[in-house]
Amino acid sequence: MPRPINVDERLRRLEAITDATLSRLDVSDLLDELLDRVRDLLDVDTAAILLLDLHAQQLVATAAKGLEEEVRAGFRVAVGHGFAGRVAATREPVRLIDVTSDDVLNPILLEKGIRSLLGVPIMAGRDLVGVLHVGSLTRRAFGDDDVRLLELAADRAGVAGRIRSAKIDQAAALALQRSLLPPRLPEVPGVEMAARYLPGHSVGIGGDWYDVFTLPSGWLGVVIGDVSGHGLASAVVMGRVRSALRAYALICDDPAEALTLLDRKVHHFEAGNLTTALYAMISPDRTRIVISSAGHLRPVLAEPGRPSVLIEFPIDPPLGVGRITGPRRSTEMPFPEDGVLLCYTDGVVERRDRVIDVGLDRLINAVHAVPPEAVCATVMAIAGEEQPTDDVAVLAVRRRT
Repeated sequence: MPRPINVDERLRRLEAITDATLSRLDVSDLLDELLDRVRDLLDVDTAAILLLDLHAQQLVATAAKGLEEEVRAGFRVAVGHGFAGRVAATREPVRLIDVTSDDVLNPILLEKGIRSLLGVPIMAGRDLVGVLHVGSLTRRAFGDDDVRLLELAADRAGVAGRIRSAKIDQAAALALQRSLLPPRLPEVPGVEMAARYLPGHSVGIGGDWYDVFTLPSGWLGVVIGDVSGHGLASAVVMGRVRSALRAYALICDDPAEALTLLDRKVHHFEAGNLTTALYAMISPDRTRIVISSAGHLRPVLAEPGRPSVLIEFPIDPPLGVGRITGPRRSTEMPFPEDGVLLCYTDGVVERRDRVIDVGLDRLINAVHAVPPEAVCATVMAIAGEEQPTDDVAVLAVRRRT
């Protein structure tokens, strides 16, 4: 029988779980330390955390003390099945004084000789994060104090679980970003190019993108776009939109036609994601540009010996907004020798405390007909003078004489 718990012992247990030093640990170290303390404070033989795989609706063994084999084996159990699955399904503490094969699905628990179990759900608000359970090799009736302490530990594990999920999302987002925005642009005859990307938020990724590709006809496709939002969700949508536009570019000889098809795709499959995109095609001899914009900002054109300007052409509605009046439009214009076409996203020129015209004027005055690397460096310096609140993407293309 466990000994009675006095007031001093309760305080010691509370302090051990709420110790601020836990918050300064890495997520994996925090979970390990938390389980060590739980095992010591409850005088149990095993402690384990299973986190919820939302899509599979399964609990996955993530950290364990005394049940390390469970983690190494990657044990999974469906919500509603077995001991941990029952805790997850009911979202209530579950106590088992005498464990039998009917109670648990994990053979490791039976092989270890676990006699008694106590499990509590790990919650984040109303959402289930996982399950925390402890086990004893001797028969034991867990009391209400044991339940309360384990619930407190589950709260700490829930915070760590959310941090872990956020880090996984960020790592996935950054990997996706690297795959979609290669550090080096392709070498294409007749042009020089440079590009930059700067995240405006701590997640390190958003929906901004740029793309350059050579078409079978010899035309060069130049794209820049912006999917609303930030983080992994926006990056995934951005990846799908980027791939779709590449596919439509192969079957369309007109940028407006490609954006029309892309609009249908976004409206049908990506509902709720406001997307802007600019698609320009540069002729094989690099003397002409055919351009169309779906709600995206006009690019800057810099020509030797002349002031830089925003290219004047009609801007059609963004992608995915529904029915639009009239067809989307393309505009053809000359691409001057040694001229620079600068495409950018709104993070370059928009700030919350000023009208966008101020940012556009600064950008136009800063862009000159110089090598693209120098153009991008100048634009990024301007964007970096004030911390951008949105992602920044810049793509500069210069016609080589």
